[in-house]
Amino acid sequence: MASVLTKTKRRKVVFPTKKELAEAMAEYTATLSAKFCKERDYFTVVLSGGDLISWLSELLEPKYLESIEWSKWHIFWVDERVVPWDDKDSNYKLAIDGFLSKVPIPIANIYAIDQDCAALGDAKGAAILYEECIKRLVNRNIIRTYKSSGFPQFDLQLLGMGPDGHMASLFPGHYQINEKSSLVTYITNSPKLPPKRITFTLPVINCASYNLMAVCDEAQADAVAKVFKNDLDLPAARLTADTEAIWYLDQAAASKIPTPKGRIFSTCI
Repeated sequence: MASVLTKTKRRKVVFPTKKELAEAMAEYTATLSAKFCKERDYFTVVLSGGDLISWLSELLEPKYLESIEWSKWHIFWVDERVVPWDDKDSNYKLAIDGFLSKVPIPIANIYAIDQDCAALGDAKGAAILYEECIKRLVNRNIIRTYKSSGFPQFDLQLLGMGPDGHMASLFPGHYQINEKSSLVTYITNSPKLPPKRITFTLPVINCASYNLMAVCDEAQADAVAKVFKNDLDLPAARLTADTEAIWYLDQAAASKIPTPKGRIFSTCI
């Protein structure tokens, strides 16, 4: 498979508070859920870890809980720590405890990494099996493929970025960012603990229809500024999408990006 690089323009929306960012992210997600459930009867959502899960709690509000077609959601992870499912570092556990156990998504529609590989710390095996899982779902037409490339195309990915500019488990200076043939790769020496992880490759991430990158706090401000200067040494600066790649930032994270007249946006919906 050839590399896929889309040309979607990067767009940012800056919010006064994390609360307003989370509210807008919920509205954005609910709007896309309605769109894809109507168009194709499925909605494929890719999660990351960290603060993103707590922000998703806005979707537990009655107006979303009662209106979203949860049974049509299919949940994936853009990356995962290769630790047991019940480990505190598991993105799966974080999402189950903080969000997924509170909405009526069928358990069969939640695609975690292989439990045995996770328990054994087998990063390579976990990556191979997760890729096979995605390919099976492509064959069942639950996941679409991106035009003629053969890469899977998820409907929406909800992403985060680290202070070093990493996204998913694609880290600056590590070879995984340049992987162009596999759907899922792995790392055993992550600069951020725990060291063993699997991750979608950049072509898969960039094939998504919609990518929403949510970043808060001053600790991320330097990296955010570099992203918007197109510093491609930062993996997050390479984020695109098929339809829209949008960055949701709070004021602290956006504080080092020059903004005309200090304008603050409150929503993008």
